[in-house]
Amino acid sequence: MTTLLQDIKFGLRTLAKNPGFTVVAVITLALGIGANTAIFSVVNGVLLNPLPFAQPNRLVALYTRDSKFDQMSISYPNFLDWVRDNQSFSGLAAYRGDNFNLFGVGEPERIPAEMISANFFPLLGVQPVIGRVFLPQED
Repeated sequence: MTTLLQDIKFGLRTLAKNPGFTVVAVITLALGIGANTAIFSVVNGVLLNPLPFAQPNRLVALYTRDSKFDQMSISYPNFLDWVRDNQSFSGLAAYRGDNFNLFGVGEPERIPAEMISANFFPLLGVQPVIGRVFLPQED
């Protein structure tokens, strides 16, 4: 145990004598640990933890395509046609990302949001923490 304490003291004295090397070593360690933590957080959240839905391996996203865009959201009337003609899926729900302005007290703020169809949450098998899901007439 005494040799360990002597080694630690020697290491600290050496680092104190060379402040340039110490700064570079600390910055290198900090960047390495930070990058490692960030990559593990992404891998853990995306690959290792299962999605919080019943049977996530059965979820499919459908898009339309044209000459300019590989993935386009569809219009609501087209979605209703897909629902009416559906013979392959247990259910269909629509979603589309957008941005809205939130204003009131204080500075206005641009916030990202998702527009969804009424059956989105029931299709995923999730319930809201407070309130209720959307009704079909609110679609």
